[in-house]
Amino acid sequence: MNAAVSRRQIAGAVLGAPLAIAAFYLLIGVLFPPAYEAFWGTACSATDTWLVCSGFLQRGFTAGILIGITAPLVGVYLVNRQMALIGEALAHTAFGGVAVGLFLGSVVEWANYPLLVALIVAAAAALGIQYLSTHTDTHGDVPIAIMLTGGFAFGIAVISYGVTFGRTVESYLFGDILFVPFENVQLMTGLTLVVIGTVALTHKQLLFITFDREAARLARINVWLYDTLLIVLTALVVVAAMQILGAILVAGMLVIPVAAAMQVTDSFNHGLLLSVAFGEAAVIGGILLSYYWSIATGAMIVLVAIALYLGAVALNR
Repeated sequence: MNAAVSRRQIAGAVLGAPLAIAAFYLLIGVLFPPAYEAFWGTACSATDTWLVCSGFLQRGFTAGILIGITAPLVGVYLVNRQMALIGEALAHTAFGGVAVGLFLGSVVEWANYPLLVALIVAAAAALGIQYLSTHTDTHGDVPIAIMLTGGFAFGIAVISYGVTFGRTVESYLFGDILFVPFENVQLMTGLTLVVIGTVALTHKQLLFITFDREAARLARINVWLYDTLLIVLTALVVVAAMQILGAILVAGMLVIPVAAAMQVTDSFNHGLLLSVAFGEAAVIGGILLSYYWSIATGAMIVLVAIALYLGAVALNR
């Protein structure tokens, strides 16, 4: 048994439990609400002192675990293609969409769907970045910087227009585990299934383009189409993660778990699985620590992810 294999086995053994919990929540927690309620009703009837007997924590854990799956799953392609900043740009643009959604909800009651508006705006921004990168003379990360600052500036402009949104805006900006209604968890579940299904169906093409774009073109793979697909998937993940992590910190979950996984494995597929495992460990650890220490959930999740990264660096030495 060589050292590299040993490190992977240790990481897999330590981080396997969060993956099992994630599967439980994904399959039972949201897709089958009656089974979910029956399970927790029986468990919590024996003792109401369990941490997870709190309804808001159940929703927070469910939402966080979904993020722990999707963010690293998409982030592993972004990091290997040196596109880590695009998550930051789409998060700030999605915040502009949230501001528009909250504004519409304040003037038209039936239009109070900020996350849905954010999803539309983030997807449009993703397509805009792709267009600027391929159809103009704007090179490098300039299109990303334009969308990042432009989207955030647009959101601030809408908020400062004169309508009071109160704590709602802060929850999308900084993340708030207390502000995750069940319907948003259901939306996040739908987005998670879309992301997982799309990645599963297109993994071969995305992997090819990630490491050899010219060879992919020679093989007649539509590089532009899969580039666009990856950016749109990133927009879906960003919108799903905003309520827990906030627009400012959401990019961390796209990058840090992947960076940690790359420290302990040199295989893309192993790195993909380990990235999800690190993501789940960061989410679960961050939520628990934020609850006991009364610290902002999004910040605590990112700090735990950084601690895991530093641990992986130490393990790799």
